[in-house]
Amino acid sequence: MTDAYERLTASLASADPEIERLIDDEGRRQSEKIRLIASENYVSQSVLEATGSILTNKYSEGYAGKRYYEGQQYIDEIEELAIARAKDLFGADHANVQPYSGSPANLAVYMALANPGDTIMGMGLPMGGHLTHGWKVSATGKWFNAVHYGVEKETGRIDMNEVAELAKEHRPKIIFCGGTAIPRTVDFPAFAEIARETGSVLIADIAHIAGLVAGGAHPSPFGHAEVVTTTTHKTLRGPRGAMIMCDDDHAKAIDKAVFPGLQGGPHNHTTAAIAVALREAAHESFGDYAHQIVKNAKALAQALKTRGYDLVSGGTDNHLILIDLTNKGIGGKPAAKALDQAGIELNFNTVPFDQRKPFDPSGLRIGTAAVTTRGMVEKDMELVADWINRTVEACKSDKADEYPVIAGEIKDFVAKYPIPGWPTS
Repeated sequence: MTDAYERLTASLASADPEIERLIDDEGRRQSEKIRLIASENYVSQSVLEATGSILTNKYSEGYAGKRYYEGQQYIDEIEELAIARAKDLFGADHANVQPYSGSPANLAVYMALANPGDTIMGMGLPMGGHLTHGWKVSATGKWFNAVHYGVEKETGRIDMNEVAELAKEHRPKIIFCGGTAIPRTVDFPAFAEIARETGSVLIADIAHIAGLVAGGAHPSPFGHAEVVTTTTHKTLRGPRGAMIMCDDDHAKAIDKAVFPGLQGGPHNHTTAAIAVALREAAHESFGDYAHQIVKNAKALAQALKTRGYDLVSGGTDNHLILIDLTNKGIGGKPAAKALDQAGIELNFNTVPFDQRKPFDPSGLRIGTAAVTTRGMVEKDMELVADWINRTVEACKSDKADEYPVIAGEIKDFVAKYPIPGWPTS
């Protein structure tokens, strides 16, 4: 056990052994499996320590210099530091680091810029968009008149002609670009031109690609989108939180929407951890990590294609791969369940124009951020693709006895790639 891990769990083990045991089990699970969930990563020991700090004791409604509670001298400094680092890293005029997560961040944008019943536009959820981009089961789909664009059936890429036509027809108050299952580069300049022509405010949701943008491995939306939202985990490799960045014209409305519009006091331990992650992301090595994510994704995509897997859009430009299993004769859900038993975490996912139901879809979604954080490189992706293929074939043949064999091979393999904050023995 590492000293840091022992310090973290020593008190918990005696105070609540059941929770300590479950945390220990979860840490072992994370360490012994290959994590390919596109929205997950491993944070550094420093981010873990900030997240678990005594800052969780402090309540801080309001903003730096304008709080409703006393004793904010150091909290103000922490939040101001996080804001300054976000602005410097992304080149933003303004940053709000208080949103609890990505969905509340997007809700704050709606509250700042639209009224119930207004027309909004975003990518359809089955096509790769997000629930909060106006999908019907979300509050955003119930409160606003949502119009959705999709992808071209032949290419699997965003249909920019459809985006332009819908925007001109409906004149939405805001347009969202970005999503949760987009394996290709988002054309921010093209979206910005459409938004200008229709008098819409462009919102770039870069929750998945923020780390790639920060590391120079994906084009930046800044200078094109007036408002940018992001979570702070995923490729950015921070804690579970969110940020809203924007130009000066929208700063006041955004801040008022976050507080007092939607939230009370910010989570100060998360704010500090965001600041730590942003400092890490400003380091030169973070750029190497961001580019390696893309290299790994491309290598894994090619290895899967070689094994006969059908990839939406034919490949990837970023961290994300979307597999359509239709030609393999198996659904995404049973494949994902089998892969979990075999030591590979990912998620079943709808694919564009999916003929199956959302909870039993045709696809698998894969991301390479977490394996890259562990130190894996292109040559390792060949092994990962082989384990995926062996598991899918075993699942199709009802050979569940193959799963523990593969899981054992993976456990031995990942032992040389330790995860931050977890003992190596």
